[in-house]
Amino acid sequence: MELKGTAIEQKGRAKVSTLLAIEKDIQAEWRENRVFEEDAPAEFDEKTKSKYLVTFPYPYMNGRLHLGHTFTLAKAEFAVGYQRMKGKRCLYPFGFHCTGMPIKACADKLKREMELFGNPPVFPTDDGNQENTPTKPDDSGHGDVIVDKAKGNKSKAKAKAGSAKYQWQIMQQLGLTDTEIASFADPHHWLGYFPPLAVQDLKSMGAKIDWRRSFITTDVNPYYDSFIRWQFLRLKERGKIMFGKRYTIYSPLDQQPCMDHDRSAGEAVGPQEYTLIKMQILEPFPAALQNALGRKVFLVAATMRPETMYGQTNCWVQPEMTYIATEHKNGEVFISTERAARNMAYQDMTAEFGKFVKVELKSDGKPLTGQDLLGAKLKAPLSSYPHIFALPMLNIRGDKGTGIVTSVPSDSPDDFAALRDLKNKQPFRAKYGITDDMVLPFDPIPIIDVPGYGNLSAVTACEQLKVVSQNDREKLAEAKERVYLKGFYEGTIIVGPHTGKKVQDVKKVIQQELVKSGEAVVYMEPEKEVISRSGDECVVALCDQWYLDYGNEEWKNQVRQSLAELNTYSDDTRKNFLAAIDWLHEYACSRSFGLGTRLPWDEKYLIESLSDSTIYMAFYTVSHLLMKPFDGSETGPAGIRAEQMTPEVWDYIFLADAPYPKDSGILEATLRTLKNEFNYWYAVDLRVTGKDLVPNHLSFFLYNHVAMWPDDHTKWPNSVRVNGHSLLNSEKMSKSTGNFLTLEDAVQLYSADGMRLALADAGDGLDDANFAVSTADAGVLRLYAWLDYVKDVKVKGEVLLVDRTELTFNDRAFENDINAKIQLTEASYEKMMYKDALKSGFFELQLCLSRYREFCGADGLHRGLMDRFFEVQTLLLAPICPHICEHIWKTLLGHKESLMSAKFPVAGPIDHKLVQATEYLVHSLHEYRLKLKSYLQPAKGKTVGPAKPTHAIIWVAQSYPAWQTVVLKTIQGYLAKGDVLPDNKDILNDLKQDAEVTKHMKKVMPFVHMVKTNYEREGVKALKSELDFNEREVLVENLTYLKSTLELEGLDVRYSSESDDAKLREELCPGESRIVYRGGSV
Repeated sequence: MELKGTAIEQKGRAKVSTLLAIEKDIQAEWRENRVFEEDAPAEFDEKTKSKYLVTFPYPYMNGRLHLGHTFTLAKAEFAVGYQRMKGKRCLYPFGFHCTGMPIKACADKLKREMELFGNPPVFPTDDGNQENTPTKPDDSGHGDVIVDKAKGNKSKAKAKAGSAKYQWQIMQQLGLTDTEIASFADPHHWLGYFPPLAVQDLKSMGAKIDWRRSFITTDVNPYYDSFIRWQFLRLKERGKIMFGKRYTIYSPLDQQPCMDHDRSAGEAVGPQEYTLIKMQILEPFPAALQNALGRKVFLVAATMRPETMYGQTNCWVQPEMTYIATEHKNGEVFISTERAARNMAYQDMTAEFGKFVKVELKSDGKPLTGQDLLGAKLKAPLSSYPHIFALPMLNIRGDKGTGIVTSVPSDSPDDFAALRDLKNKQPFRAKYGITDDMVLPFDPIPIIDVPGYGNLSAVTACEQLKVVSQNDREKLAEAKERVYLKGFYEGTIIVGPHTGKKVQDVKKVIQQELVKSGEAVVYMEPEKEVISRSGDECVVALCDQWYLDYGNEEWKNQVRQSLAELNTYSDDTRKNFLAAIDWLHEYACSRSFGLGTRLPWDEKYLIESLSDSTIYMAFYTVSHLLMKPFDGSETGPAGIRAEQMTPEVWDYIFLADAPYPKDSGILEATLRTLKNEFNYWYAVDLRVTGKDLVPNHLSFFLYNHVAMWPDDHTKWPNSVRVNGHSLLNSEKMSKSTGNFLTLEDAVQLYSADGMRLALADAGDGLDDANFAVSTADAGVLRLYAWLDYVKDVKVKGEVLLVDRTELTFNDRAFENDINAKIQLTEASYEKMMYKDALKSGFFELQLCLSRYREFCGADGLHRGLMDRFFEVQTLLLAPICPHICEHIWKTLLGHKESLMSAKFPVAGPIDHKLVQATEYLVHSLHEYRLKLKSYLQPAKGKTVGPAKPTHAIIWVAQSYPAWQTVVLKTIQGYLAKGDVLPDNKDILNDLKQDAEVTKHMKKVMPFVHMVKTNYEREGVKALKSELDFNEREVLVENLTYLKSTLELEGLDVRYSSESDDAKLREELCPGESRIVYRGGSV
């Protein structure tokens, strides 16, 4: 833990130590009383049962839990705390994920490092960049060159590894010794090491988890393994799992599909489809390509717009870029970047899967560059020009497509601008050996009619935006935005056999025709860079695989129905779900290596980690009866052996109509107990996770629930709450910068409740939230001060408490404040808006207490009200800061039962007139203080101000002046006819008809403007001609306090109608009292 400003520098360590000691005692008490262990009742009514099952995606066990995990799981923690107080039986189980490649990859790295550098390893001292040892290139020049790119600045692996370059060093950063680290070369060692540490850390934060139900995944746990095998057997039987060749993200180093949880970078990235346009090089070949004579050689350009190929005028290459020529199955030679050739080798285009044969087109043996290709004469499919030429473009990127770009200037603003530049700049042409006949005759070809842009949409858009050259990047980006989507949705083809058809109707048809004619091939590559946990850059591969058919439209519609019944707490989350459901298609669910469960019908494959993580919440409902400890190495209280858990037994437990499996050797009563547990707790009431899991895990979660329980909506999830990422001090967490906190560190630095308070305050929306160290530090001080104050009142008796028989104004206002804050806080908890709940239920309620103490002054605080306040404050804060609240509840407030059994406070009636009166008093006092400060300022040109006033009069208005009353009634009349007020000009014309108003015309419109503004902010109450409370009575009742706080000897409250000041009588309005200070007696 390297975070600055904490361990050594942090102030108030004694206060943290006090809180930690309280937390340790409270946690021991909860543990002893098994407070969070919940079982289903033996009998219950399905329609009236009051339960709450909340889950958090089980974290991956390749390290300690950190603040990112904690931020999200705290949402579940707060929800459970609140729902318990609402009287629900709450279950919060927690498992540990070990399936997939991350653990295996880390273990393999350690093993490789020991083989290369010894045990303990002695690493080279040179400043190499690899974290791991890369696979060396094939000496023959054929095949892949696999380079470890996990070192990229943006990769998750780098952020988590910090400055460590080797896996061994990463383990050392976890505090492990060399002797301990060596054991981690066995991937199964991880499964026994990190889960107990996660339990320890979660217990230290006071998590309300039923630990009996915890488990690890993979076939190490025979009970969970059996459960997953059952799930996949049933999915296959129901036609949800298929087999065949499919495009998937693939790790060449691991030699298997690389799904989201197997990646250190590129999560949620999928294959992107292109059409690979084959532009054959015609004779005479460029001088550098004489070895190409007699062969079919193609420049291959990746495009997503095959319908525009009718408009090709040239193709672009990057003169300085290195290209490669490779031989394909039919003997054709493709020229592209090596990165693209590597992708093609995994897509059934080469003789051997994953290998390409490099063709030397240059006789000198030097690398092939774009310069060698310039001026090449090409045959472009569909173009109306019989041939086109390869021309230079300097801003082609090598990390996307093939490095060859086909040019359609009629519909691509970039192409039009670049071609125009080349035509206008003869020196640029000469520099690259481009002759006039290669450029000048080639004008944009009209191919698509786009409404509003004609049949040369790119040309029109560039002219409209005044694009001067290809360097006008912002204007060109806007031009593309204007024409691309409009061209696709509204464009009409005007050339070729599809003339008159809409672009969106024939795009795919034209691609298929090009592929069928041999003029193009389908090509895939990752949408963005994907790095596997093993450290290599992934490709898209076309390979045999078992896959979940998420593209099945009938299945999709069921999921959409489930989503319609799901509470997502946010419209944006719902939209993201809908987009994910639309986008999802076949998803590879099998792999060859790693940890996990074998496919029951094809055991050479393992089930991948996102696919075995979809309905495991159901396993929580029975795991405590089946197995113990985490790994299921012992039978649980039900006495059922793992081998007895056949698919038929799982059917009986989880499927409503499944018959009792008589041959199972398990008593029917025992299985009924398990079935009862499942039926009581399911469905999942709340799933809490990060927004990045919506496109994969959370969508799969919905898919698999509707697949397993298609006809039982009561088993479908009830709600999902997602949040943004967690920042630490407004920056991404990273070990390399020292801006990183584990859960263990955070608790030790801020106490559990101090950390929890800062987590609640960090934010609740989809935007990134911020855990601020300053907030955590301040939270510790706030909590300690609150604890101290309760002690002062309840134990030390240092605060004056009185038993008033009749409540004063301030007593009533404080009671009203308490009720209002209960109501506000409850609404925030219901919406899972914990920052707002903390604001109203702690920060603002504490301010109400401060105001009450201040206004009561020497009169003392009402004993009964303070008792009510202490209970309410403790209960409102309890879901977020349970330890200090439990301590106060039992030790200081004297309750015998645990706070964990207490109910959420019920708000009494709220007197809204009293709320207005209280706000009026607070606002008025603020104005009086400002007026006093102004009064004491020296006059202009003087250095000494007047003497401090001894007396003052507060003037209040009983009603508005007559002319203002007319204005208010006029506006009320407008609203009686409709919701919209007329323009100021029309209002003024109507007001001119009133004789009283015409006397004050200069003041009329400013007043109208003020009234309209107040109406927009406050509604119809802003139009009342009288206040809902007696302004003078409020001030008189608080006269003693006002006189004291303003340090006056005399203070009077009078109506403005008694004033000799005509201006004051005319201008003063209800609710806007005015104080006049004087130096002598009133």
